[in-house]
Amino acid sequence: MPTTTMLDQATAMIENAWGRPIEALEVLVVRRPSDDPLLRCAMHTRTALAITDHAVTVHQDRLHALSRRGYVPDFYELDRITTTAVSLRVAHAESRVYLQAIRRVVEVREAAAPEVEAPTIRLARAAVARSGQTRHAPGAMPEPSSPAAAVGPSAPTTGPRR
Repeated sequence: MPTTTMLDQATAMIENAWGRPIEALEVLVVRRPSDDPLLRCAMHTRTALAITDHAVTVHQDRLHALSRRGYVPDFYELDRITTTAVSLRVAHAESRVYLQAIRRVVEVREAAAPEVEAPTIRLARAAVARSGQTRHAPGAMPEPSSPAAAVGPSAPTTGPRR
């Protein structure tokens, strides 16, 4: 019974967030890298996760080979067992960090989703506002909608001061 790896979890998380298969997203990141910086960040982090996921597999296989049932390791192999176990723990920790980073990128994308649509909404509102204005003949100045206000302080006109 195969268990899902952290790479599988990250892949599913990215596919759900962007709504496309990972192969299509990889192509998209290569062709237009500046279109979606969050996707690019998630894909780069996923690549790093793939490397550490492979390291986890290698260290697990090595550790299983060195500690299999019925096998008595030689004295010099005890150091290899310890080193492999430490390397496995480090690779697991790195994988968890990369998975957490991808989770944070997906959360940022979801939090920024309303802001992504905001420019479109602003453009639509501006177009509606402009369509309500009356058109003027070319070269003609529009009439002011309110009378011009006097500029400067008002002074009494009752004769000269002494």
